[in-house]
Amino acid sequence: MAIFEEYFGQTPSGCWPSEGGISSAALQLFAEAGFRWAATGENVLRNSIMASSAQGDDAACIYTAFSVPDSDLRLFARDDTLSDLIAFTYGDWHADDAVADLIQRLENIAAAQHAEDSAIVSIIMDGENAWQYYPENGYYFLSALYKRLAEHPQIQLSTYRELLDSQPVKLDKIVAGSWVFGTFSTWIGDVDKNRAWDILGDVKRVYDEVCANTEIDPSMQIKIDEQLAACEGSDWFWWFGDYNPAETVSDFEQLFRIHIVNLYHMLGQEPPQYLSQTLAHGSGSPKLGGVIRPGKANYST
Repeated sequence: MAIFEEYFGQTPSGCWPSEGGISSAALQLFAEAGFRWAATGENVLRNSIMASSAQGDDAACIYTAFSVPDSDLRLFARDDTLSDLIAFTYGDWHADDAVADLIQRLENIAAAQHAEDSAIVSIIMDGENAWQYYPENGYYFLSALYKRLAEHPQIQLSTYRELLDSQPVKLDKIVAGSWVFGTFSTWIGDVDKNRAWDILGDVKRVYDEVCANTEIDPSMQIKIDEQLAACEGSDWFWWFGDYNPAETVSDFEQLFRIHIVNLYHMLGQEPPQYLSQTLAHGSGSPKLGGVIRPGKANYST
């Protein structure tokens, strides 16, 4: 938040959490930090709507602001179809055709709304990852897109900060998940991913015991904590599993084991023998190399 204020000269009003992953506890932390909005994947919102008393037409219910229990926070939903088309499909199209298709889809969303309502359509991309697969890093597509959007009589570009006064739909319950399929299956559930969690759990228990019963120099404690944080990075678990390419999985699983071994050494403990054994082998060939995961399963290849 301090870095944001330094560069943009204002306090951030909200956030897109990592991979759109949320839970009730996470949203409470966002609100305590002063955020007024957060965004997540549409399947997380749909699951939360189904678990709540909130009602709405299934085709349009995500295109609004939502209120969450015990908080003034506003929640918005990523349109997974539109976002995934940009990430996985339009890079192979002529820019004008891709933009025309996207604009038509936006017009269809608007037409499905009640006359007095505006649709809040959220297109949320994964940083820079999509553009390297477009001609000229997306220059033609983005130029044509923003020109059409700026000229369109029905479409208004906005920020969430400007939409905080929108009348929200009340959610009684938040079903935890991420933008990837509305679950956390990208990080847990697969045999290899679960094995990595077991390994992390083992070293964390050693960390807890050593730190509780050993006098550690404060400067060394900082280094140990930083090493534990490196071991807890979510991207290790993203890459484990057969879905991903073997070469990438090999790199990540070797680095993960090295970081775990280093933590044991920093704690003055002998690493378990199993850390000398490979824990994951990839064999998949996902689109874009697996660096982006689609919000909906039907966009997988």
